Amino acid sequence: MAVQIVMDRTGDTRHLFNPHDTQELAKAEQRFYELTNAGFTAAVRTGPGQTSHLRSFDSTAEETVFFPRLVGG
Repeated sequence: MAVQIVMDRTGDTRHLFNPHDTQELAKAEQRFYELTNAGFTAAVRTGPGQTSHLRSFDSTAEETVFFPRLVGG
């Protein structure tokens, strides 16, 4: 199972999906683009304590984390 973790001001929401199920994979890809188009940053873990910014959907990523745009003031 793969997971997409969406962070927001109330905590996080986890969306589990089977990357071998075409319908679930399509929903995960759609969610990826909806979130990134809404301003979220997507990152994938590349190693212990290391992440990489994702600009397009990666169907092989086991864990993708979405961070909301930071608002300063």
